[in-house]
Amino acid sequence: MTAHTVAVTPDPANGAALRFATPFNAAVPFIDRHLAEGRGTKTAILTTTGQDVSYAGLAAAVNRYGNALKGLGIGTGERVLMVVKDCPEFFFVFWGAIKAGIVPVPLNTLLTSGDYTYMIDDSAAAAIVWSPEYDATVREALAQAARTPAHLLPQDRAAALAAEASDRLEPYPNEAEDDCFWLYSSGSTGSPKGAIHRHRDMVVTSQQYGIGVLGMREDDICFSAAKLFFAYGLGNAMTFPLWLGATAVLAAERPTPQMTFDIFERFRPTLYFGVPTLYAAQLAAIEGGAVCDTASVRWCVSAGEALPADIFRRWREKTGATILDGMGSTEALHIVISNRPDRQKPGTSGLMVPGYEARIVGEDGAPLAAGEAGALQIRGGSTARGYWNLPEKTAATMQDGGWLDTGDTYRIDGDGFYVCEGRSDDMMKVGGIWTSPVEIEACLIGHPKVLEAAIVGRKDDAGLIKPEAWIIRAEGVTDGAAALQEELHSHVKSNLAPYKYPRWWKFVDVLPKTATGKIQRFKLRS
Repeated sequence: MTAHTVAVTPDPANGAALRFATPFNAAVPFIDRHLAEGRGTKTAILTTTGQDVSYAGLAAAVNRYGNALKGLGIGTGERVLMVVKDCPEFFFVFWGAIKAGIVPVPLNTLLTSGDYTYMIDDSAAAAIVWSPEYDATVREALAQAARTPAHLLPQDRAAALAAEASDRLEPYPNEAEDDCFWLYSSGSTGSPKGAIHRHRDMVVTSQQYGIGVLGMREDDICFSAAKLFFAYGLGNAMTFPLWLGATAVLAAERPTPQMTFDIFERFRPTLYFGVPTLYAAQLAAIEGGAVCDTASVRWCVSAGEALPADIFRRWREKTGATILDGMGSTEALHIVISNRPDRQKPGTSGLMVPGYEARIVGEDGAPLAAGEAGALQIRGGSTARGYWNLPEKTAATMQDGGWLDTGDTYRIDGDGFYVCEGRSDDMMKVGGIWTSPVEIEACLIGHPKVLEAAIVGRKDDAGLIKPEAWIIRAEGVTDGAAALQEELHSHVKSNLAPYKYPRWWKFVDVLPKTATGKIQRFKLRS
């Protein structure tokens, strides 16, 4: 095999077999390959600001940024933190670092200075690059850090260094199993953890899910409302289109319903990637009179949290488009269980993505029978090597035999579809029976006066756990708390088992969430 190439043997049933050359640097098949295959003049990146980039322009910029980082003396395997918005520079820094043998670490751009201080200290990074929008927050974080990175690179300085660097760069001779990049977990259950991904991992997700499930093509235009800084968005808006030689649409703005509708109209994407909260907000806008033209969209995708069946049905009814809900994680890098173009079941996460395996186990670690809820573990070629500096957490999560403990509770229904019951530490034992917060939330979201809902366990006066509901009213709903509580109470009791109705109700304007849209129930419990 030629250096830095991947041999792909298609197998729709079991996932493509992938064989990696030695050496292997992921930047070559994702960036350089397109020049050899004649895509140099094709548009790789479209932006809402008009800063469009061809594949030839992308390759040259990647080389310049890689050389600029090397020129600073940043060594092989050292980390470069990225607080960079969704823009072409994200691609330039990320792939430039990888091609130079340096490890990029994209960070959530919505975090506080305290969060960045933690990651600066935890990562022991050699450099940090940031967009101008985050200058004050990053500098405050640096002032609080115990150890300041040697190289501080606001985006204009990074660009100036790259402009002076060569546009030719030999790929560092990594291997497919070598460390390539990190992603910090979104913190749905506490402090973020640095998940270490290998050079092979982006290839696996792009081939097994991007091609194997979505059927992506070179002529696709991908728009992800979910941002590049976390695993779901990284695949949607960068690695999948780059693997196929397709085109990505980038928008640095905060995703709002109107922003997404404008992009549908202006760029005519063929694949759209959202999260359940945004789909709910988009539906509210459509039902309020906004125009949403999804005629160009072949498939919509959802991940980050279980998509309620009601949102699936209403979206198809209002737009004519179908949402393929799926389940993935930072540690797995992208979606590993998914509804498919030819098989969908509302209210489920779908079926296994070819190339991945799953098992559902009880508290003793033994596999459970179909229909029984337990801990979901998955195995596949894109799972992280481990967590940085956390050997005990790594051993507990990345288990023997290549199994990854997802931290989610699942069951398999009678049709073989995987049904999410929530995070394992969010499950409640009510009246001696394990109860899923997701099931109660889905019931509440099905009521027209509810926009979002979160359920947590709370102890009553007798010290027994019962459900507590946190509710965001739908737009235009002005019902008083007492009247709405009574109405929702009756709604739940008429649709679910009697013990599952919430005993306490809180009506709020916002719910705490991770960047991926997952509700942080641990914050509600505290």
